[in-house]
Amino acid sequence: MQISSRLKTLLTLAGFVLLPLLVGAIGAFFTTPAIPIWFATLTKPWFAPPNWLFAPAWTVLYFLMGAASFLIYQKREIDPRVDGALKVYGLQLFLNLLWSVIFFGFRSIIGGFIAIVLLWVLIVVTIWRFHRISPTAGMLLVPYIAWVTFAAVLNFGILQLNVPFMIMTK
Repeated sequence: MQISSRLKTLLTLAGFVLLPLLVGAIGAFFTTPAIPIWFATLTKPWFAPPNWLFAPAWTVLYFLMGAASFLIYQKREIDPRVDGALKVYGLQLFLNLLWSVIFFGFRSIIGGFIAIVLLWVLIVVTIWRFHRISPTAGMLLVPYIAWVTFAAVLNFGILQLNVPFMIMTK
């Protein structure tokens, strides 16, 4: 039995959307238990959003990331830059997960800040590479860089308000 072209496209799209959602779910494994035990005890800047806002915001962003990467993947047969763009995307996706492990899993505020700055740089490179292949794909990542910019500022604020240069706390 042969799968129709339309069904194959929909399944591929689903795979591209599920990948960042899976990364988010793995990150939540480290994040969720640390919120009431550790994160709730930290002093946060005045602009810190309520904890309930993070999960829906990240869910929307993961959907947008999946859609953007799918748009890039669709150009693979006509644009030789696709492989490189998807590799950078994969690297930033890994660093996205690593931030949760470092910040929440290891409870390292400074390590999290370093990771999120590196993540920010990789997102900018991803947007630039995606935009050159598909302007729509690049634009789909603008909310992501905006949110990570905010998260980096928040991470830095938490670093400033808690024991400076704290590497790990228990």
